[in-house]
Amino acid sequence: MSVPVATPGKTRIGWIGTGVMGRWMCQHAMSKGFSATAYNRSSDKLKPLIDLGAVAATSPKEVAAKSDIIFAIVGFPKDVREVFLGADGALAGCAKGAVLVDMTTSEPGLAKEIHAAAKEKGVYAIDAPVSGGDIGAKNAALSIMIGGDPEVVAAVQPVFEAMGKTIVHQGPAGSGQHTKMVNQILISSNMVAVCEALLYGHKAGLNLETVFKSVTVGAAGSKALEILGPRMLRRDFEPGFYVEHFIKDMGIALAEAEKMNLGLPGLGLAKQLYELVRAQGMGRKGTQALLVALETMNNLKRDS
Repeated sequence: MSVPVATPGKTRIGWIGTGVMGRWMCQHAMSKGFSATAYNRSSDKLKPLIDLGAVAATSPKEVAAKSDIIFAIVGFPKDVREVFLGADGALAGCAKGAVLVDMTTSEPGLAKEIHAAAKEKGVYAIDAPVSGGDIGAKNAALSIMIGGDPEVVAAVQPVFEAMGKTIVHQGPAGSGQHTKMVNQILISSNMVAVCEALLYGHKAGLNLETVFKSVTVGAAGSKALEILGPRMLRRDFEPGFYVEHFIKDMGIALAEAEKMNLGLPGLGLAKQLYELVRAQGMGRKGTQALLVALETMNNLKRDS
């Protein structure tokens, strides 16, 4: 059965999870003419989308019943399983030929499981985790990494184009999640380096704003330094991406690496350092809060 290409004004989208990133992603799709039905466990987070014309639903199942393509971006694999495969989940409400799109960073094996369960019901499923954080979501500039059948990916492409700048089909089901693990492994040690470098510069008595002018444009430059570095200087630790979600991602990557008999000591160290951040009560802060944990380890007390 061919999959109709998503068309503004015709294709109905569903959205599950309207948090820091999901709200903006759905809003961008709506701005391109896609009507939306949305669900979030905390209903107050639906208001910005309702104000723009989205219809509120009381469950993922209801979202699916009113939609042709159902997107979700939630917190943890257990949440993914519940919103897609639970008794009141999206798959239970899907009509034949609907498409499920998981944009959460989750387990590759779970992506394959959802794909198989959907196929049994005549429903399509793809995994499409994203990178870019809150800024990328707000600016419709996300990198979207996709696993699934090519014709299904092509059908959803017009909606992806409303949310992201870099949209790449990586392979069969689970490939998007594996690619996101590569992304998170790259970020993990880089975040440690950014924080350690800022601590060094501070301890050396440098003006970190002028230091930034030199190092962000050279070989040491990175998105973490460019976007999160200034937040650290402002002591702004509010989440663009939650510490607890990053720990979850690193845990998934380490588990997948173990299955492949890979040793990733840098990733293991980064995860342990972020566990310290969570132990200090900052699990719901942004990943840049690693700076505070490292300051504490070095007996540097800074409030501003």
